[in-house]
Amino acid sequence: MTDCMVKQRTIGKEVSLTGVGLHTGKEVTITFKPAPENHGYAFVRVDLEGNPVIEADANYVVNTQRGTNLEKLGVKIQTSEHVLAALVGMEVDNCLMELNASEPPIMDGSSKFFVQAISEAGIVEQEAPREEYIVKEVISYLDEETGSEITVIPADEYQVTTMVDFGTKVLGTQNASLKHLSEFKDEIADARTFSFLHEIEMLLEHGLIKGGDLNNAIVYVDKELSPKTMEKLREAFGKEKISVKPNGILDNLTLHYPNEAARHKLLDVIGDLALVGTRIRGKVIANKPGHHVNTQFAKKLSKLIKIESRNKIPQFDVTLPPVKDVNQIMEMLPHRPPFLLVDKILELSETHVVGLKNVTMNEPFFVGHFPGAPVMPGVLIVEAMAQTGGILALSTVPDPENYLTFFMKINNVKFKQQVNPGDTLIFNLELITPIRRGIVHMQGNAYANNKLVTEAELMAQIVKTKNVE
Repeated sequence: MTDCMVKQRTIGKEVSLTGVGLHTGKEVTITFKPAPENHGYAFVRVDLEGNPVIEADANYVVNTQRGTNLEKLGVKIQTSEHVLAALVGMEVDNCLMELNASEPPIMDGSSKFFVQAISEAGIVEQEAPREEYIVKEVISYLDEETGSEITVIPADEYQVTTMVDFGTKVLGTQNASLKHLSEFKDEIADARTFSFLHEIEMLLEHGLIKGGDLNNAIVYVDKELSPKTMEKLREAFGKEKISVKPNGILDNLTLHYPNEAARHKLLDVIGDLALVGTRIRGKVIANKPGHHVNTQFAKKLSKLIKIESRNKIPQFDVTLPPVKDVNQIMEMLPHRPPFLLVDKILELSETHVVGLKNVTMNEPFFVGHFPGAPVMPGVLIVEAMAQTGGILALSTVPDPENYLTFFMKINNVKFKQQVNPGDTLIFNLELITPIRRGIVHMQGNAYANNKLVTEAELMAQIVKTKNVE
């Protein structure tokens, strides 16, 4: 999950941008601010009492009409995607965005101006490693109603491909790809949002595009322009004359790329998937993407990542020289064969210990547990775990050979998998509370074959043996 080689990044200083909000038509300012490690992205509404914070989290998505809209405790952020895409594209991990309205300025309908602002602020490397979700299997989400589908497959880095098909003559099938995030700034950031004439007409009817003048949207003319519509558009956009170019778009602006629509859809995918909250190492293939399918996929991915991190199996290098071999273990523990159930100590600190036991058919308990079906008794797995914990406990006293550890309590024991001959058991124990008055309280997990086999909460007491003066 974590790539330790890459450090988290934030911006070097505050930077602000002012423009018009697409929904409200009012002037709005966004201020990008540096944020601490493991903060992620969050919006702050400085125009509201208490300056409420809305984290960029897929679970806060309330609707996806004309943009990805977030809401937390009644506080809204509209059209978050272009700003978030800029942060991901510039490889910024932690940033706070202050807004004095419910939406960032639309600017030219792309991420270009946000990317420029972030560049101006500079990017600073932080100490903590970047969390990254490494995709190991194909994960998909299909919207049955629209046929839109998003899939992520394993890849060496974050890549995105979008395929759009609007089924109209003026804008048929297009696709766009991003092979490296470093290409975002020059290849994707300036791709502007677009609309079809029939959508613009409807929005004009309902007075919904106050800030959406023709400088921030490519308008594809998918039907004949009636004089009445022409007049409405002239009024709405304050133009003397409006006409349609040969390529089927209104003459307000020129396309940056023939496939600008597909590139903008790719920009939206990157912005919406920022709501997962974790970097993705995998290739996203989006067929007919839209904010609804994008954010549903983000929710699915976010849930999977949470489950996986809860059940994550720590990796221990069993080939390294042990911190303590079996002879050193016997110098500390009073246990002896056949009841010494730890072969090596792999790690030892003030708060944790990792031990290893190789389970073989020679174990005496397999004779009777069970003939013909050898299974290691669960109580002995817990005992082995406790012996490993005993090393941690006894490492806190100067003369461990003069002490014994006694069980006081075992709670929340769960046996999840069988342990059989040939398995290598690894025990990881961590202190739940600091050791006080000889009382040791630990969480123990046992792993075999890259699976959690047993977990338990253990409490023991370190006691000095009586024959010691």
